[in-house]
Amino acid sequence: IADWGNDRIMQWKNGDTTNRQVVAGGNGIGNGLNQLRGPTDVLIDKETDSLIICDWQNERVVRWSRRSGTTQGEILIDNIACWGLAMDEQRNLYISDVKKYEVRRYKLGEKSGTLVAGGNGQGAGLNQLNGPLHLFVDRQQNVYVSDSNNHRVVKWKKWATEGFVVVGGQGEGNALTQLSRPNGIFVDTLGTVYVADCYNHRVMRWTQGAQQGTVIAGGIGYGTGANQLGYPRGVSLDRHGNLYVADNSNNRVQRFSIEKDC
Repeated sequence: IADWGNDRIMQWKNGDTTNRQVVAGGNGIGNGLNQLRGPTDVLIDKETDSLIICDWQNERVVRWSRRSGTTQGEILIDNIACWGLAMDEQRNLYISDVKKYEVRRYKLGEKSGTLVAGGNGQGAGLNQLNGPLHLFVDRQQNVYVSDSNNHRVVKWKKWATEGFVVVGGQGEGNALTQLSRPNGIFVDTLGTVYVADCYNHRVMRWTQGAQQGTVIAGGIGYGTGANQLGYPRGVSLDRHGNLYVADNSNNRVQRFSIEKDC
């Protein structure tokens, strides 16, 4: 878990709310190799048994080994206003850049990468992004982007020069056709999109081709109740149909049991 406010990455065993472990950062705010500053996203590279982290306020992507005794990371890419990360099955790394309004694909070790979404300045055109935050990449290397300030999720096919809207895009609002500052996204094998609809304090599910979504968590206003969310930032789904939500303002991760579309 990217523990943004504490400048660290935390590991929790599933179902254990007491035993936690700092696995990266946790040495105060700063730009040392043993520090993080406002990390926004993290993924596990199983091949190297390491964590790859968006160290946002330091404008760099860093890698920390998961091996016991690791005390610092290494810089993979710097001078990038990274926010979201994803990795495909070929171990290409995808990174959103909120200052350049683009997403790039990197082979590990590369510094410049290949443009895969946006890159045409700030805007609402189908070849543009405005506030690209979180990412999801499917097996066909289609890239899904939470285009937050455009209140939509867009899908860019491999080598495409523009994307198309798969969720939202009807202006900011709380109707079932709308989003408000979408953040984390997850896409299942059927193409169903799950999105943290941050400013609406809910998680939405949109089946492929649908004109509107369904609220599957929250959606009853900001709050601390078990059925409420506060500016949710991240979503993930496991193979058992459990939905995990980074419930940002409530400083917790919630798990919801939902019915998957099968």
